[in-house]
Amino acid sequence: MARAKRHYIPGQIWHITHRYHKREFLLKFAKDRKRWLHWLYEAKKRYGLVILNYAVTSNHIHLIVVGDKERDVIPDSIKLIAGRTGQEFNQRKNRKGAFWEDRYHATAIESGDHLLKCLVYIDLNMVRARVVDHPSEWPFCGYNEIQEPKRKKVLIDYDELTRLIGFDSYDEVQKYHKRWVDAYLGDGKNIRDEKWTRSIAVGNRSFVERVKSLMGVLAIGRKSIEAGETYQLREPAVPYGAHFGVKKGNIGAENTYFWDVIL
Repeated sequence: MARAKRHYIPGQIWHITHRYHKREFLLKFAKDRKRWLHWLYEAKKRYGLVILNYAVTSNHIHLIVVGDKERDVIPDSIKLIAGRTGQEFNQRKNRKGAFWEDRYHATAIESGDHLLKCLVYIDLNMVRARVVDHPSEWPFCGYNEIQEPKRKKVLIDYDELTRLIGFDSYDEVQKYHKRWVDAYLGDGKNIRDEKWTRSIAVGNRSFVERVKSLMGVLAIGRKSIEAGETYQLREPAVPYGAHFGVKKGNIGAENTYFWDVIL
């Protein structure tokens, strides 16, 4: 089956999700999840990956990053993180075969409130799974690092997070981040929402239309769906996939290019 071509827009915020092979619970032990975080930190050091949030679960990962003018930063980072995590796990367990699903998904997220909502959605992942009662109890997501910034092995870019949410100080980020998490936990709204994980773009109407326009011919067949004050650009029923060797393609827009990755 043909693999769908991905798109990339420089400077855009991306929510990346990637599942382990056949949705197996491969990273069910803390030591294995720590190795994924180790390689995430290495990607930040080697390539300058700008990280806004993350979560490692037993059968999938979430990652919010910011695209750079250097087209290969995000693909190279994902290749390093996913490749090394899988290699180490297979060697240690004497396991053969694929570690990851070869298709991962990337959703463009609008800055401001939509970014903050996406942060909270990721942090509450293991609460929805009923593994913990509060995200602070899951050390493999960005909640604690946002609320209590690290001094060593820092993953999250606090300054960029503050700027992209639209606050004047990081204290405001912490305050509203905690407030929204508590609100979702208190009013029963912490439910699975596919727009964050299956859409091409999530934001207000003008943002979604802009992403659609930048995609050029790749936007053919994609639909803009309204849900209250939020809009999402949805993909038709076609599998996602990619190849590291494909760096660029003519899709009718100079500031987008194929961002296709396979592991």
